[in-house]
Amino acid sequence: MANLNIRVDDEIKKQSEQIFAELGLNTSTAVNIFLKQVIRTNGIPFAVQADPFYSVENQAHLIAASERMERGEGKVRGLLEVDE
Repeated sequence: MANLNIRVDDEIKKQSEQIFAELGLNTSTAVNIFLKQVIRTNGIPFAVQADPFYSVENQAHLIAASERMERGEGKVRGLLEVDE
């Protein structure tokens, strides 16, 4: 067996250890499961993607909309609250 030393945020470590404990795992076992899945899938075993809100296209759209509002070319709409 080899040792793997990694640095993680304290809060991430604490929260993940709580979840692992609920699953009956320790951190070492959970990391081994992850690494075995990396090998089986030949990649990260889950989607790793950026939030589309921060995409270049969306940011350009938001900036353009903000500029239109500043020029008085936009429409302001109120929030309608409905009690059921």
